[in-house]
Amino acid sequence: MMRCLNRFSKKIHLMIALPQGCKTVKKSIIAITLSTVLGSGSAWAADDMSSIEARLAAMEKRLAAAEQRASVAEQRAQAAEQQVQKLAVVQQQNPTPVAVAQTEPRAAQPVAPAASSESEGFEFHGYARSGLLMNSSAAKTQGGPTLTPAGETGGHVGRLGNEPDTYVELNLEHKQTLTNGATTRFKAMLADGQRTYNDWTAASSDLNLRQAFVELGQLPTFTGAFKDTTVWAGKRFDRDNFDIHWIDSDVVFLAGTGAGIYDMKWGDDARSNLSIYGRTFGDIENNDNTAQNYILSLNNFVGPLQLMVSGMRAKDNDQRTDIDGNRVKSDAASDGVHALVGLHNDSFYGLGEGSAKTALLYGHGLGAEVKSIGSDGALLPQANTWRLASYGMTPLGAGWHIAPALLAQSSKDRYVKGDSYEWATVNLRLIQEFTQNFEMQYEGSYQYMDLRPEGYNNRQAVSGNFYKLTVAPTLKASDVGEFLKRPEIRLFASWMDWDHRLDNYASDDAFGSTGFKSGGEWNFGVQMETWF
Repeated sequence: MMRCLNRFSKKIHLMIALPQGCKTVKKSIIAITLSTVLGSGSAWAADDMSSIEARLAAMEKRLAAAEQRASVAEQRAQAAEQQVQKLAVVQQQNPTPVAVAQTEPRAAQPVAPAASSESEGFEFHGYARSGLLMNSSAAKTQGGPTLTPAGETGGHVGRLGNEPDTYVELNLEHKQTLTNGATTRFKAMLADGQRTYNDWTAASSDLNLRQAFVELGQLPTFTGAFKDTTVWAGKRFDRDNFDIHWIDSDVVFLAGTGAGIYDMKWGDDARSNLSIYGRTFGDIENNDNTAQNYILSLNNFVGPLQLMVSGMRAKDNDQRTDIDGNRVKSDAASDGVHALVGLHNDSFYGLGEGSAKTALLYGHGLGAEVKSIGSDGALLPQANTWRLASYGMTPLGAGWHIAPALLAQSSKDRYVKGDSYEWATVNLRLIQEFTQNFEMQYEGSYQYMDLRPEGYNNRQAVSGNFYKLTVAPTLKASDVGEFLKRPEIRLFASWMDWDHRLDNYASDDAFGSTGFKSGGEWNFGVQMETWF
């Protein structure tokens, strides 16, 4: 029996080491315990030896199981450490939080916005101009790009040193990208225009909500030609309108309340927009003097070329009556068409660095108001209008930059059978750099007009020329020489003159008014302009 105990003692000594990473029990403690047990062998009965062997065998099994569990735990710890190291590398390469996979099923959650980025959240944009204008006697004077008789039908002249108003646009937008990849955009625009120089202008305010619309883009269920389209609805300016900034005139302006879809793609360089807009003629407070004009427009782009076609209808436009029951215009058109062919150059007419845009427009009936599509309810069914617009920008070198512009229009049978409104404006803006914060701006503007309204609105037939020259020392924070960089603050002096015949066009327009007659006028002032 003693030999048996000795054999077990040796076996325990061999197995006593615990797995790596665990606290080791000292072998000497177990050896002392076994020696005590063996030394008292005479007190043990023979039948107790089998019980000891069973206990030692059970101990051996428990030690083996503990060793196995410790080994498994060590392997798991090493795997977890490796996983942490991998996650750390991913975090350094991409700071976006890494989502941990859920191991428990959960109820479906509402679609939430994805992690924010620079293109998401709220944005604030705006445009503003404000200035002081006076004549050489430090008295009130006339100004504005539409001050000539041709201005009534869209004949603008140069705006530099020629604006006496304060005009502000405030745009608030919210953008987001959802977890399914779709994008949303909401925009609201407030605008106000004033000609008073007072700080409190509530009584004369024209505060207006000009835009309020929503766009949905990158919809995951849209495929093919509709894959990257943007769907919109609400009140807005059409996204692809464009203008000649130097004379403050849109080349084409499509706006109203409606819905549409942008960027249906038919090829790498071919896309189309489809929209329907509504506009209102007359007085909305008087149902008998109200007509709705609905405009369906298809705008196509192939590379730098643009082809836009619009059709419109305003049922019962000729039936509108005023509060006395008199017809507003019994011969007004109830439908019309509009077309535009445009060329958008990424160079200065192919001659050098810069940009240029050119457009030829035609309108018939209600479409004869070719700039602001569908906005004039007084047009005749037979009205026809042609318009040509072109402008560009380019550096000349040695700190000089030039921006020429041309706008011309011919409209016949517009409001009265046999009437004719013809005019053409040529404008030239020059910038001369001096320092990184100072430049000189120069502008020359010429307009010829031949207007034959045939007595409409008590207007008289006139023809003649208008001239304007402006010099404007200008301060900018940076980017001098850039035509479309703002903000800037300008001092200016403008000289203008026109043929005296133009003073007779109307009794309520600028020309011929008190203190503003042909023969040469000097205007002076200061103006700020900004956009962001």
